[in-house]
Amino acid sequence: MHGVREALIVWGGWEVHQPEQVAGSFAEGLRGHGFAVTLADTLDALCDGERLRAYALIVPVWTMGEIRSDQLRPLLAAVEGGVGLGGCHGGMCDAFRGSPDYQFMTGGQWVAHPGNDGVTHRVEIRDRDHFITQGVADFTVSTEQYYLHTDPANRILATTRFPVANGPHAANGPVDMPVVWTKYYGQGRVFFCSLGHQANIVRIPEVERLCLRGLLWAARAEEAVQ
Repeated sequence: MHGVREALIVWGGWEVHQPEQVAGSFAEGLRGHGFAVTLADTLDALCDGERLRAYALIVPVWTMGEIRSDQLRPLLAAVEGGVGLGGCHGGMCDAFRGSPDYQFMTGGQWVAHPGNDGVTHRVEIRDRDHFITQGVADFTVSTEQYYLHTDPANRILATTRFPVANGPHAANGPVDMPVVWTKYYGQGRVFFCSLGHQANIVRIPEVERLCLRGLLWAARAEEAVQ
């Protein structure tokens, strides 16, 4: 048995991604599985390294922006020491573009979304036995199709086929781009889902399930779904 797990959700950055609403959706899902959730709208919530180490999970919902070294260093140390990290879309993997240390931890960085919003594309589950993908079939979604530069160490759980919309990438032919992955950063579990442009996308049943189970996995809380 576990005591009450704690999660920190830090939201802010580019408002088009509706960070407050997305953070609220994640908080609701985690609370429904027994987590005590702290919501913070400042990156200064990351400055207290000792406090960060007490969390089971940290969820960044912060597109673009800048992060100071006194905010980033405690985050990197906490995850390397075993705190889980999880998130979606630009809120996790288009944050702090000037910080390669952050990108090394997350496993990827957004570089393009050919066709912009409203691109209808297929998401294919590649690893159906993983805790995160159980109960999720392939599905179609109309939203941004993220083109990412990714860590070859990532464990890929779902992909989408490019090109759908035309662009300079199309000359390279078909590419299966990661949509959902896991990795480790030191002892910490890291989860990412590239879907989640706005709160309505996060609430699509397949995306909601993938994200919630991904956050639980990152927090080592798989038993919370039983």
